[in-house]
Amino acid sequence: MGSSETGAYEGFSAEERAAMKEHAREQRKAARRGSRADKAAEALRDVLAKIAEMQDSDRVMAERIHAVVTAAAPELAPKTWYGMPAYARDGKVVCFFQSAGKFNARYATLGFSDLANLDEGTMWAAGFALTEVTDEVEARIAALVKQAVS
Repeated sequence: MGSSETGAYEGFSAEERAAMKEHAREQRKAARRGSRADKAAEALRDVLAKIAEMQDSDRVMAERIHAVVTAAAPELAPKTWYGMPAYARDGKVVCFFQSAGKFNARYATLGFSDLANLDEGTMWAAGFALTEVTDEVEARIAALVKQAVS
């Protein structure tokens, strides 16, 4: 959320407002009538379109993450969430990719919701900063996704 140099709250940033508007559009679209298969196909097209719109480095990471998540957990359904690729079970997001370009951030993020079974003691990571997706990172993502849906 935006704040001034004095620390006073200035409201949501332009990027945050855009993401909220995108989420509202996603909700309206999901509420439309249609078969489950048609909605799933449209959701996949939307995810692939959002990935294609990303800047080069974010797009490459998102493409690789999409491939890893869909292979590691085929039961998760691709969908957009606040304009970003996400993967859901029973309509509820389990994990998502947030591009660095979306919020002018230093790094992209792979995040997990509280529905992900990543619990490990009294504290565990629910978000991971990404600057590149290597073979090693792909293996770690696959393991996290499999654990998240177990």
